[in-house]
Amino acid sequence: MTKKNTLNKFYEHMSSGEIVTEEMLKIFNDLSQEALKITMKINNKYHKPNEIVKLFSKLTGKNVDKSFRLFPPFYTDCGKNITLGKNVFINACCKFQDQGGIIIGNNVLIGHNVTLATLNHDERPDKRQYIYPKPIKIGNNVWIGSNATILQGITIGDGAIIGANSVVTKDVPENTIVAGVPAKVLRQITA
Repeated sequence: MTKKNTLNKFYEHMSSGEIVTEEMLKIFNDLSQEALKITMKINNKYHKPNEIVKLFSKLTGKNVDKSFRLFPPFYTDCGKNITLGKNVFINACCKFQDQGGIIIGNNVLIGHNVTLATLNHDERPDKRQYIYPKPIKIGNNVWIGSNATILQGITIGDGAIIGANSVVTKDVPENTIVAGVPAKVLRQITA
């Protein structure tokens, strides 16, 4: 099977939300090894902004817009299921578990040490090894504060703000500020 066919099979399975199979775990491992190599390059040497764009394009397997900015270090255990809009900024020490898919819109600001987690385990002890993917979707003009954690299957609406240290367990409506553990709506953003 070609690399392109393998990736297509991976994307199809991950978007289904179905349990991760042994075959997918093997693909996870291969993608993880590639991501480790690329993130080591990103994290262990100074790169000009255009070099970061090239490395992140290689990491994701997609063309990343030249407006993208990243302050390393950056960590991911896959890389290939990240999609970025234009004018995205990711601050230092962020961790993306992207196998389930991370879609980031335009003009998004992601603070220090943010975690995006797209996988979850079955809660039943005898089935705990089962893994389920669900994507995280971040709209346009979103600001995610430092140390926030966004859990699997969450959609963050356009213009929302996620407060620092928040744990987002439910979808966030557009133009709202949420904060806390778990995050709750504090108020609407007015023009």
